[in-house]
Amino acid sequence: MAHHASSKKRIRQDARIRLRNRYYKKSTRTAIAKLREMTEKKDAEGFLPGVISQIDKLAKTNNWHKNKASNLKSKLTKFVNAI
Repeated sequence: MAHHASSKKRIRQDARIRLRNRYYKKSTRTAIAKLREMTEKKDAEGFLPGVISQIDKLAKTNNWHKNKASNLKSKLTKFVNAI
């Protein structure tokens, strides 16, 4: 149990940040799954930039490693182009 005020504050901040990170990660995973289920090329091409933007935001904040983000963007782009 934390005794210092700064430690207690850090615990509160960590809890808020953890929830926020979980929300953004789950939203992005859901968007990726939704994109992979698409069969219409036009719809997928319109949806892809938003998904890439979400992935970039997660990489920028170090929630996902930059190489993971790069690999995902590459695979999703190839997927959309192959439809």
